[in-house]
Amino acid sequence: MNETSTLLSRAWIEGEYRIDDLSGVMTPALAIYPEIVRSNIDFTLQLLGADPARWRPHVKTAKLESVMRILVERGVKQFKCATTLELLTACHAGASDILVAYPMTGANAIRARQIAAECPRVQISALVETPAQIANWKGSRVALFVDINPGMNRTGIEQSQFEEILAVVNAIRASGLTFSGLHYYDGHLHTPDLQQRITEAHRGYDRLIEIVRRLESSGSPVAEVITSGTPAFPATVSYPAFTNASFVHRASPGTVVYGDVSSVGELPSDYRYRPAAIVLSRVVSHPRAGMITCDAGHKTLSVDAGVPNCVVLGHPEFRCCRPSEEHLPMEVSSGIPQPAIGNILYLVPRHVCPTVNNFDHALFVRNGRIESVELVSARGREAPFAGVTAARAS
Repeated sequence: MNETSTLLSRAWIEGEYRIDDLSGVMTPALAIYPEIVRSNIDFTLQLLGADPARWRPHVKTAKLESVMRILVERGVKQFKCATTLELLTACHAGASDILVAYPMTGANAIRARQIAAECPRVQISALVETPAQIANWKGSRVALFVDINPGMNRTGIEQSQFEEILAVVNAIRASGLTFSGLHYYDGHLHTPDLQQRITEAHRGYDRLIEIVRRLESSGSPVAEVITSGTPAFPATVSYPAFTNASFVHRASPGTVVYGDVSSVGELPSDYRYRPAAIVLSRVVSHPRAGMITCDAGHKTLSVDAGVPNCVVLGHPEFRCCRPSEEHLPMEVSSGIPQPAIGNILYLVPRHVCPTVNNFDHALFVRNGRIESVELVSARGREAPFAGVTAARAS
């Protein structure tokens, strides 16, 4: 965190995050810098050989329809999502191909099918890991990916169980639905040693390629293979078998659109990602000497990645402590002047994805000015009965 904090301090000194007039802005507030978003997108595309078709970003990070539209403008039209609200938002943003990368059952599957019917120009896909799950999608235009468990032990078929994988693929084809490919999310690879992380990821990709080869030999060609969140992204772009493969390979990092403290620390030092989503917070108290408190508790900045859950731009000497619901205490190093009550602090989240989900609105900032206030369109979830009652009745 110290090295990351120093890096972000340099960005602060360069002034690219400044907002000239915050007198009328209530805090905490989410500020997004669209020019930095575009820079992060462009660098991701550069790593993928300038081919937008090789990126399927997870929009759980982007969350805003306006940011998804920036991706579409850059040629990225295939996304991943986890909720029906994200699915609907991505459809409205102009996506042409969306994978619901989350096990959908019951009313959730009914709603996803309904959205697919309402958006016939968008190819919508879902994940399955057992033959029984295929029944959720029969009679729909939803295509199916088989979810492979690479060792994260969250969802999917263990990659060593080829016969189970083959059985699901065969069941998809027998059902009349489209078998679109394999989904392989290696999000558990967070080893601090980057080369070790790459080695572990490549070992898994070797097994994945073997699964593809055996499926092809059994008469089931694989159209697409999806790998990699943000920490494993360097491993995916450096794996030679994903280039000029018999299938379309797509990487799915989403955090890189905004960047955060964790991604700056986990990615190679020569990667040019910068944080594009900042939390604005005011100092509200001086509870004791060497301690300040600002208005950005865990209902503002996610703590799922641990404490400290953010760094303060321009102030590596401020150490964020454990927050409560609305308060974020900070220790100030000895001899450092305390910022006055009412001063604005610019906070970079340690984990930006759930942090963005805490806000209803975002300020779009360019050249020190607030240009617009944008709705965080895919925040939270749809209403529990959204469309489902009507779908069942029909």
